[in-house]
Amino acid sequence: MTSPDRNAPDPGAADGADDTRGWRRALARVPVARDVAARLPHRHGGAQTRRAHLGWRVGTPVVVLMSGALFAVSGTNSEGTDLRPGRYTSLTDLTEAESRTYERLEAQAQALEAEVETLSKQVDDDQVRRVERKAERLRGAAGLDPVSGPGLRIVMSDAPTDKIEDKIAEGASEQVQNLLVVHQEDIQNLVNALWAGGARAVTIQGQRVVTTTGIKCSGSAVLLGGVPFPQPYTIEAVGDATDMVEAIDDNERITGFRADADNPDIGVGFDLTEEADVQAAGYDGLLDIDAATPRTTS
Repeated sequence: MTSPDRNAPDPGAADGADDTRGWRRALARVPVARDVAARLPHRHGGAQTRRAHLGWRVGTPVVVLMSGALFAVSGTNSEGTDLRPGRYTSLTDLTEAESRTYERLEAQAQALEAEVETLSKQVDDDQVRRVERKAERLRGAAGLDPVSGPGLRIVMSDAPTDKIEDKIAEGASEQVQNLLVVHQEDIQNLVNALWAGGARAVTIQGQRVVTTTGIKCSGSAVLLGGVPFPQPYTIEAVGDATDMVEAIDDNERITGFRADADNPDIGVGFDLTEEADVQAAGYDGLLDIDAATPRTTS
């Protein structure tokens, strides 16, 4: 193929058969305009360009409609939940994970406390020894020493599962449903009654109750010091059984719970027995208080 003669006359411009071809060739003679001319549409490519434009006009709405349909299907299938579940799938899983973390940190803290105690004993200082002797005398009152002796065992439990399910199926009110399970305040009321009856030591699920023990509900479990325990709940107390039973009988809220236990339409559990030997292990959890401050009497 030979190069075009740029000095030769333009036959397209001479016969006027194709004006576009003529001025395109004219522009080609100008170096700066060559690029512009190259970008201008050819007459023979007009149909192809129109077909491309038509494809975009038709294809774009189709893509938008398909995207909307996918969003609608995703929303229906998710039913308001996350289609990409995260680290925790339920509050129970979160509670158990946090409990494991707490137990691990508690073990580390106990190891550090033991190390501090060992190092403190190596300090040859009269003031340090006096503080240690005072702390040793307060261990019993703080619940750090084990206690054993005669006492009471009380087991509190939710109503049977089938009864709870029947009540829900019947459309029972939330107030009625609440009567079918043990709540944190039910346990707290019982523990307070035992203290009022002169209990020397109290345990819940084998965990020693001290002044800093927190009792909280978390779903169907009760948290003791951050650790979840499912029902039934066993509460034991060391002390004079007669005095503690009398204190329980005098507590109106416990009386109401026991009435619900005797009501066959509710059926929560309350089983009280006297025990000749109750073992209450010493508290071995954390002792530091970060938020609370001692209450002063005026």
